[in-house]
Amino acid sequence: CQVHLGAMIHLKPPDWLSGYVSRSRLDLPVEGKVNPCDRARERGTMRIGEVADLSGTTTKTMRFYEDQGLLPAADRTTGGYRFYTQDVVSRLDFIRRGRTAGLTLAQIRQVLNIRDAGGAPCEHVKDLLTSRLAALDHQIADLQTLRETVAALRETAATVDPATCSPHQVCRYL
Repeated sequence: CQVHLGAMIHLKPPDWLSGYVSRSRLDLPVEGKVNPCDRARERGTMRIGEVADLSGTTTKTMRFYEDQGLLPAADRTTGGYRFYTQDVVSRLDFIRRGRTAGLTLAQIRQVLNIRDAGGAPCEHVKDLLTSRLAALDHQIADLQTLRETVAALRETAATVDPATCSPHQVCRYL
């Protein structure tokens, strides 16, 4: 969580801490200032930006996921700000892992709905992954066929002879 409130003390971290700190300096609040991220953690909730930073996504993506039913509707502060519990971070991590595996948002929503209804989605996930593997195998076969076609065209074009190209063909090698 990165928050700057009022005056800040900027300290360069000691060398032994360099492996643990990703920035070139530590920003510490001046005594008496309360970091809202610490407050959020104490109460068990975080604002949308805090969750986005923590999960490596954007607030725009979070709003989209909420609209698509992948995230539960956020509770709101009296000022209208969305706030979330730690569970949403785990859910966002699951969505990211599902997308990495090539699942669609609709498929991910199905899995989440099974879990939200109290069921274990493992069998459904296994079926989705089996289908995904079959689709990948088909894609790979199509790409191998395409590669062979392009290699054959290139072989034909290896001895370029512009005199054999008709203006109506644009290029005889394609």
